[in-house]
Amino acid sequence: MNMKIHLDPSTPMNLDETLCCGQVFRWEKQEDWWYGVAGKRAIRVRQIGRVLEFENANKDFVESYFGLNVDLRQIYTSIHKDPHIEEAIARFRGLRILRQDPWECLVSFMCATYKNIAAIKTMISELSHRYGDHIVFEKENVHAFPTAEALAKSSITDLKKCGLGFRAKRVKLTAKVISDDATRLERLRRTSYAEAKRELLQLPGVGSKVADCILLFSLNKFEAFPVDVWMKRVILRYYQAHFEKEFVERISEQKPLSTSQYERLSRFGREHFGNYAGYAQEYLYHYERMKTRLPILRA
Repeated sequence: MNMKIHLDPSTPMNLDETLCCGQVFRWEKQEDWWYGVAGKRAIRVRQIGRVLEFENANKDFVESYFGLNVDLRQIYTSIHKDPHIEEAIARFRGLRILRQDPWECLVSFMCATYKNIAAIKTMISELSHRYGDHIVFEKENVHAFPTAEALAKSSITDLKKCGLGFRAKRVKLTAKVISDDATRLERLRRTSYAEAKRELLQLPGVGSKVADCILLFSLNKFEAFPVDVWMKRVILRYYQAHFEKEFVERISEQKPLSTSQYERLSRFGREHFGNYAGYAQEYLYHYERMKTRLPILRA
């Protein structure tokens, strides 16, 4: 049975931009409906004007998952620091950061390094098909994302068959760590951004960019400011005046960023945009990517 949420006029929401901006990988649009898997649920949802219509989920889950309890208008006021973010907000007003499952988000962004969206989706689909629980929805067979326990018991050879390549060993090791401490990721919601990031960096295969993505897209750390190839381009194009010439020249020529270079750019984002820097990041990222219409690369 379809359910509906009538959005208040003061609640900006753009479902299409929210689900296609590169923060999540298990949603596909068919006609005017989005079909996806979130946690153990297979869901379909669409937006018609100020109404969200959805099936196979309850209202509380939808409100939480799509961040409808977050005051976007307050966030816009907070991050409105320059004409570049102003333009991005005007273009994609209503784009919201999802509240994803931390474990799925962790593995998804471990798989995302140096891969475009199509390749990431293929890996996640293969992992889910091979190791996830079976779900029947509208006569279609889909699968939940596999648990940490399931991936910890997998073989590296089989993980590589899902397209993970060199990531297979890291995913298996991280799965073992999380399966041995089931609440490890959820506990990070109650810590500071800095402490949570330090914890994530202890996991095999998790670097600064992956950690910031997990913090932003699943753990409510809205100050996190992930820097990938797109955001480096944004910073060099619009914000290089905030850095000395030698640093700009160095990162312009160098790829990938060193850890110290990454942290400097990420710190700039947090300091420039404040407590909701992650929202500024996603708007600028999506704006830059859509300007070129190239496949998303989450490097």
